[in-house]
Amino acid sequence: MRQYQQFIGGVWRDGAGPGETDVLSPASGDVVGRIRHAGIQDLADATAAAARGFAQWSRTSPLDRSRILRRAADGLRIRTEEIAALIVTEQGKPPLEARTEVAACADVIEWFAEEGRRTYGRVIPGRHPDQHLEVRQVPVGPVAAFTPWNFPLSQAVRKIAPALAAGCAIILKPSEEAPGACVVLADLLIEAGLPGEVLSLVLGDPASISRTLIADPVVRKVSFTGSVPVGKHIAALAGAAMKPCTMELGGHAAVIVAADADPVAAARALLPMKFRNAGQACIAPTRFLIHHSLYDAFVAALLDGAATLNLPPLINPRRAAAVSALVDEAVDRGARLLLGGGPPERCRYPATFLADVPADAAILREEPFGPVATLQRIDSDQEALEIANALPFGLATYLFTDDARRQAYYADRVDCGMLSINAAPIALPETPFGGVRDSGFGREGGMEGLAPYLAPKLVTVHHHRGPRAA
Repeated sequence: MRQYQQFIGGVWRDGAGPGETDVLSPASGDVVGRIRHAGIQDLADATAAAARGFAQWSRTSPLDRSRILRRAADGLRIRTEEIAALIVTEQGKPPLEARTEVAACADVIEWFAEEGRRTYGRVIPGRHPDQHLEVRQVPVGPVAAFTPWNFPLSQAVRKIAPALAAGCAIILKPSEEAPGACVVLADLLIEAGLPGEVLSLVLGDPASISRTLIADPVVRKVSFTGSVPVGKHIAALAGAAMKPCTMELGGHAAVIVAADADPVAAARALLPMKFRNAGQACIAPTRFLIHHSLYDAFVAALLDGAATLNLPPLINPRRAAAVSALVDEAVDRGARLLLGGGPPERCRYPATFLADVPADAAILREEPFGPVATLQRIDSDQEALEIANALPFGLATYLFTDDARRQAYYADRVDCGMLSINAAPIALPETPFGGVRDSGFGREGGMEGLAPYLAPKLVTVHHHRGPRAA
């Protein structure tokens, strides 16, 4: 069993807080780790270290920062199997998905290592010959980052990499459900040459840690990934302290299978998108809107492919019970169960599809965050668009059509941060990831993911061309 510590000021140390949390394997229920919570003094030491680390790191050249990040990316690739095994044990996803997550994280770090060298400013023409105007992009300051358990390494890397590339220090609070991958990441960054005070990792009571860090004047930016209710609370704390924040929150993604689509190809494409990580992904498709002429063929192909799936466990029994409760409530209101359902087996819940779901069922309003989707016939593009945009979420939408005009119609009108047509979502290092409305604001990935860690500073100079005073 691993004993997890806090990483503060370049040193691993036991948390001084009063509480402890056991890390449980979703597959077996065994205790695989234990966390002694961070205390108030730990958090004060972390922010003090971040202030000192920022003073040093912000003055480190972008080239030297890039070299350190590239070495860390190489280290991730070398230790892929070790990190993937931790993710499998603590989070429950299959080994192949865990290895893919680690490989993708190395790519993210490498991309930001290079993009951080291109934080260009600009010169603005003055209004007269003696005036010089320039805009510099400077690091925003120490960052407090909060990440969830569903992609424990990826969610952390997508905050740490741009923050470090921009010259910021960062205090990371990963999920206590699956902290192991982030612990190894911290070691790798230090081994790569990152000064010890630039990165801190704190574990413990989420409410206490978030409240304390966000209020601390050292922290200049907040980044959070998680549920909508918690995200709104974190955003309120940041707003009260006048601190900018990036919010990557939940989704309830619509899938539109248009009249000209290939129903079998669409069904086959959606299965891995829906059930990756047992559906525990904010961009997982959950509301399937199928043109009535294709409905029967699509559903037959979907059920045929899903019937043989062997899904990994959900993160804990509470998540499985929450998914089951949404399904049961919908069935009680008249929904038809096409596949799956039934009581959960501890952390496991089967691939489940519901049809004829009444409009007042909770599952049409609340993100299921599990291996469940609803199926609905549609008669027109206008109807599909209205349903897709009806909820307050606006993260991802999926569209299957080869009609260029139809693609343009939806691209212009669907209210989301990411529209994926005929393919899985693009979550590459160089592309912006994020949503609108209740799904959050700000982006992770791409140059849009680096910009929030930089602040524009205007410098104006007036050149005196006359004789100098004696």
